[in-house]
Amino acid sequence: MRDSTSPTTPSNWSNMSVYLTGGQIRSALANTPQITFEVTDACNLRCEYCAYGKLYADYDKREDKMLPTETAKQFIDYMAALWVSPDNHSVNNNLYIGFYGGEPLLNMPFIKEVVGYLEAGDHAKHFAYNMTTNAMLLDRHMDFLVENDFSLLVSLDGNAENDSYRVKANGMPSFEQVVKNVDKLRTAYPEYFAKKVNFNAVLHNRNSVDSIRGFIKERYGKTPRIGDINDAGIRDDMREEFKQMYRNSFESLLQNENYDEIEKEMFLSSPTYHSATIFLMQNSPFKYENYNELLFGKNEKIAFCPTGTCIPFSRKVFVTVNGKILPCERIGHQYSVGQIGDNGVLIDFEAIAEKYNNYYSRLEKQCLLCKNQRNCLQCMFNLDGLEKGNCSCNGFMDEKKFEQYCQTQMAFFARHPEAYSEIMKNVIYK
Repeated sequence: MRDSTSPTTPSNWSNMSVYLTGGQIRSALANTPQITFEVTDACNLRCEYCAYGKLYADYDKREDKMLPTETAKQFIDYMAALWVSPDNHSVNNNLYIGFYGGEPLLNMPFIKEVVGYLEAGDHAKHFAYNMTTNAMLLDRHMDFLVENDFSLLVSLDGNAENDSYRVKANGMPSFEQVVKNVDKLRTAYPEYFAKKVNFNAVLHNRNSVDSIRGFIKERYGKTPRIGDINDAGIRDDMREEFKQMYRNSFESLLQNENYDEIEKEMFLSSPTYHSATIFLMQNSPFKYENYNELLFGKNEKIAFCPTGTCIPFSRKVFVTVNGKILPCERIGHQYSVGQIGDNGVLIDFEAIAEKYNNYYSRLEKQCLLCKNQRNCLQCMFNLDGLEKGNCSCNGFMDEKKFEQYCQTQMAFFARHPEAYSEIMKNVIYK
């Protein structure tokens, strides 16, 4: 077995880049802040832009499966062993347990059993639960969700017209049933609703940042998260349909007459604030990674991993309905890095490090020439041609593009001089 402290370095690797070790990845998994289970691949809606729908080709076939509770328990037991190992340096931290789909409320027995199993165990973690739901079954299960203090992210794209891509299996709109159930939750549990319920909207050609924000703020007093339609893994024969549906959230925001007001209200949910925050966190001399940096100064020659791809498991671990283990639900299922099955939990940390380092080596030359290395947000798994080795980075910036990028960020701070203080006070950047 290879020593996890002595990784295999690709022959074309530059001294300017770091490479991953199996030990780093094992440590990241032991300290991951979130575990998300794909509870089921079944869904009671047929949203036109669904990341598991007709537009895409990078996910496992949807077969109305339910994730077995034994699979989840196997993985929890595997993690519990890591939590009491020397790799765990986040003892008693909150660990967020997410339930995802499909529509997770279609497999409520799984959710109840997993919550019970976690609460019954003697673990070196505190658990907090969250769920993304379309709210179609919310009225049936809201008591359990409230009792266990779930954070809920409700998918809703605005008013009836804005939300019209979100349809039932029979093609009929889902809007009326969703808002009826959400209204019922707010009436029954007003304090819980105020603290624990938020909204997630997808931007497309039937809504806008302003219309989404206006509806949800007026009806529910909430500021929604707004994201673009997923642009990775699109089928070749669906690219035109995707282009017709797609709208860019940054451009949609700037098209509004009152966009300054919207920016301030949405804060990090705003694409402009988010971009400015990344720029500030990577370039401000007043942001420190740890106490050593604060006391002894920063090392300005720190090497970097090519692209903005997360170290696997450093932000979360995602378990699919088929028992595949991925670093994130946004990554195509072909990039799984482990499996849960009859032989238990199979994760080869050294093989993962080698795979990532191999991918990095294919992109390193571009990254070394890119002027935006420090601010990169490009996940390499969202690039076409990664596995074949002929991919080109969408976020590459030459000197001219980088200068324009910097000017845009500085113009933002000129418009919002209060933003610097707000970000430095309120943002914890990881």
